[in-house]
Amino acid sequence: MTGQFTYAASGVDIDAGERAVTLMKAAVERTNRPEVVGGLGGFAGLFALDVQKYRRPLLASSTDGVGTKIALARQLDRHDTVGIDLVAMVVDDLVACGAEPLFLQDYVACGKVVPERIAAIVTGIAEGCTRAGAALVGGETAEHGDLMDADEYDLAATAVGVVEADAVLGPERVRDGDVVVAMASSGFHSNGYSLVRRVVGAAGLDLRGTPAGLDRTLGEELLEPTRIYARDCLALVEALGVEQVHAFAHITGGGLAGNTARVVPAGLEAVLDRGTWALPAAVSLMEEHGVPREESERAFNCGVGMVAAVAPGAADAAIAQLTAAGVPAWVLGEVRATDGQGASARLEGTYR
Repeated sequence: MTGQFTYAASGVDIDAGERAVTLMKAAVERTNRPEVVGGLGGFAGLFALDVQKYRRPLLASSTDGVGTKIALARQLDRHDTVGIDLVAMVVDDLVACGAEPLFLQDYVACGKVVPERIAAIVTGIAEGCTRAGAALVGGETAEHGDLMDADEYDLAATAVGVVEADAVLGPERVRDGDVVVAMASSGFHSNGYSLVRRVVGAAGLDLRGTPAGLDRTLGEELLEPTRIYARDCLALVEALGVEQVHAFAHITGGGLAGNTARVVPAGLEAVLDRGTWALPAAVSLMEEHGVPREESERAFNCGVGMVAAVAPGAADAAIAQLTAAGVPAWVLGEVRATDGQGASARLEGTYR
């Protein structure tokens, strides 16, 4: 007999996990919708879908993570914003097809459960759910001391939404002559951070300093949480209808042209005018330190986090509604017929 073994000594602290749940409980409960059944702590989250509310409901689901933006959060020891990023990455994919986010479940893997840090992360997730109108019905915090260093963690989430079968948005609705409306991003969102971090390290940029062109520290700029568009996009569809609002494209990895092309049908192309907005200062900073323009337009959103393809007569109303809701919006370009069979999007002109 060599002695007694405990789970805590093996790297899993059950007591710390229970304290983390206690600290996050109030924030999670604030995300509840009327359809949520039960509370935090069950083996599964329950959600009572009111099928009488829909003619032919389709369930939509999306899974994603935050990526290496988490490394910056760890470096700056600030963990209350990456949860918002996590929610944004899944609910804004859902709304791209017109689905209303209903509920979300998160997964937090860490080297060591520090209750206050886990609570800060999940409180951010709860804040994101509140902004999206989705309930946080459950999740999992897993302590993996043998796989991760004590201060390491990673995040993932799955969200479920619902959309009427005859109201699904996408390339099937997009037409020649549609107007492409841009919705401003809040920063880099949650894409391109492997490149951002490489530039910051190679150039010796100070995360706590304020580079020329920025009005806050570089760390604050880079940790700015992803804007959540879900409610504003759904409100736009509610106001104008699917006859006017044809598609949304969430601008994530692959950049503005690459993601816009995903909602353009064969035989059409979206032509996007760089001259309609200014390249954000933080993107210009990356270019000043070695990122080519072509690469920045593929890796970063460059100031546009979501686009909508709308009927020509609906553009002004769409822009007015989004702007009134606090989402800067403008005419970015248009959809045109092409000689080819493929679908595409391209940027033209120069930034302001």
